[in-house]
Amino acid sequence: MATKDQVIEQLKKVVDPELGMDIYTLGLVYNIDIKDKKINIKMTLTSPMCPYGPQIVEDVKSRIKALNAELVIELVFSPPWEISKEVRSILGI
Repeated sequence: MATKDQVIEQLKKVVDPELGMDIYTLGLVYNIDIKDKKINIKMTLTSPMCPYGPQIVEDVKSRIKALNAELVIELVFSPPWEISKEVRSILGI
């Protein structure tokens, strides 16, 4: 069974092409729930019209597949993503 740390490690390899940062650090992942061999990830995108959305979701699927677990992604837009002060600092904005 995969651990939460293993899932996070994989999600940190999924980079948002627009911002050049991983989706976990950006705060796009709202929740990770693991039960047996099933991983549920609740996540969002930087905007509902994110042009890289399909690519990001496919990358998440590919990364989690390496953990030999069933994956369910719940893509939500409520609450809307807000960039944190920490991420603003990292990006220099």
